[in-house]
Amino acid sequence: MTDAHTVKDRPTRAFVLHPDLKTGRTRRLPEDALAEAVALASALPDLDVVGGEIVRLPKVQAGMLFGSGKIEEMKHRFAEDGVDLVLVDGPVSPVQQRNLEKEWGVKLLDRTGLILEIFADRARTREGVLQVELAALSYQRTRLVRAWTHLERQRGGLGFVGGPGETQIEADRRAIDDEVVKIRRQLSKVVKTRELHRAARRKVPFPIVALVGYTNAGKSTLFNRMTGAEVLAKDMLFATLDPTMRGVTLPSGKKVILSDTVGFISDLPTQLVAAFRATLEEVLEADLILHVRDISHAETEAQAADVAEILESLGVKEDVPLFEVWNKIDLLPETRREALKVQDARSPGTHAVSALTGEGLPALFDAISAALDEDRHEDTLVLPFAAGRKRAWLHDAGVIQAEREGEEGHHLTVRWTARQKAVFEAL
Repeated sequence: MTDAHTVKDRPTRAFVLHPDLKTGRTRRLPEDALAEAVALASALPDLDVVGGEIVRLPKVQAGMLFGSGKIEEMKHRFAEDGVDLVLVDGPVSPVQQRNLEKEWGVKLLDRTGLILEIFADRARTREGVLQVELAALSYQRTRLVRAWTHLERQRGGLGFVGGPGETQIEADRRAIDDEVVKIRRQLSKVVKTRELHRAARRKVPFPIVALVGYTNAGKSTLFNRMTGAEVLAKDMLFATLDPTMRGVTLPSGKKVILSDTVGFISDLPTQLVAAFRATLEEVLEADLILHVRDISHAETEAQAADVAEILESLGVKEDVPLFEVWNKIDLLPETRREALKVQDARSPGTHAVSALTGEGLPALFDAISAALDEDRHEDTLVLPFAAGRKRAWLHDAGVIQAEREGEEGHHLTVRWTARQKAVFEAL
């Protein structure tokens, strides 16, 4: 679909179907799941979502997913509405995809394909682009039975007409595997470069605060409010894909590094979980995690559970402090907002705020400073005159209490935290 967002110089008309399986997700109501799927589709440019529907599915039909009556009904509806693309909010097998496309005369994407398209549209950094390409190739490789494929559209000049045969499918698989090897090689170089940057940050004496949360929870708005940066912040799913790091001086004077990460989502494609693991590893470096929640969303509890699952799968240590930031209280009725503030006051690990208006942020900033204000102790150091780099680090960290020169070098009295001492000794 990469070059098919517009059809004959007009936006692609898309329709969203949410299969409601009895054995499917129980955490969310089908109405909320459909709303999220429509919001996902709306996140793609040049896509005109003309409708959406929940399809009750007592049983999945192996070859067609839906029953014959529903397929016939939707065929007429799609023809009447001029639908070009059907988005199915769930997994669709390659055979089901091929059969439905043939029956309805439209292109079809399942949830994984849709999220891949959004990621491909959003990724900006070299690593992000490569990771999306890797995930897309992994997804594409499983779907070479289709009569219409991304790969077939791209290869163009090889003289193939119509759908690929068995021999061509094998050739396509080899071509994809070769491309995967090439991208992994490029990605390993990019990851090494990023690891060098991370190693350099470990030597910086400032703690790292990571923003995590469900997509569209308001992380980037909070990031911009705290840093004065101009990170893309829109009321749109997956507005931020690439991690952004900024140095911030809190009102208390404490300096921290703030990290804005990709938003999480339920049923994230397995290909993307693997591909973006390196990006999300920024969270593993954090000294404090801010879990930003859209507290005005009807599914806020379910979204929070999804975020907790992904953090656990990443291997985030339990001893890393985590604050829940209940964002978007400006969208709540006054009574609900006041009730949340009372609840916030009773729970030291939660903070009710509005990143948009600034309400509740001073208390959050104070709490961040307090959480990172570790116990300090005093030490005496003697640094050789040649150890200019270490001395400069101590000055940057602001831990030097007194300094004098002696025959052996610089005699320093420092007051620092255990973390700062460990970073210094690793220099």
